[in-house]
Amino acid sequence: MTSTHDDCRFPAALAAALAHPFDYDRDGVDLEPFDRFLSAEETTDWFRSWTGNKEVSGDAFRVFGMDGTGGYAAFWLVRPGREPADQPVVFLGSEGETGVVARDLSDFLWILADGAGPLEAVDPYGVGLTSRPNAELTAVAEQFAAGRGQTAATLTRLAREEFAGFDDLIMGLCR
Repeated sequence: MTSTHDDCRFPAALAAALAHPFDYDRDGVDLEPFDRFLSAEETTDWFRSWTGNKEVSGDAFRVFGMDGTGGYAAFWLVRPGREPADQPVVFLGSEGETGVVARDLSDFLWILADGAGPLEAVDPYGVGLTSRPNAELTAVAEQFAAGRGQTAATLTRLAREEFAGFDDLIMGLCR
C-alpha cells in the first residue's frame, strides 16, 4: 500500500539520515531537513508558486527538506503503487534548477554518505560531487542500504540516465 500525503512521517531510513546535523561550512552539504514531509496543501501551494502554474498540484512530490536558498528536496512519486522510499529523489531549486538526485532512498543515503546533498547533486558543473565520505552517514547507509554503496557522482549519473525526461517534464509545467 502506498503512503498518502496524510502521513507526514519520514521512512525510518530517511529520518535516521536527516537526524545528522548538516553544516555547509564543515561538510559542504547544503541541506536543511524538515521534521516531517510537507502536507499535500503545503506542497501544492509551493509547486504552484514555483511553476507559476495555478493548474498544477503537488501530488507528485513528498518534500522533506530545503537548501539555504529555499530550493526543495523531495521524493518524486513517479512509480505507481510504490512507497516514497522506492521513488526517485529530486531537487527543485529556488533559481529554477531541477534534477534527479537519486533513483531511490537507498541511493540517496549513499549520496549523503559520500558527502553530497540534493543541491550538490544537481550542480551542472559537478563541483558538489567531490567525494567527502562521512562516517556517521556511511553507518546509516550501511544499516539501511547495505551493498548499495557507490560514489555520489556514479549514483547521480545513474539517476539522471533512468529519469532523463524529468527536467523537460517540469519545465513544461512552468508558465
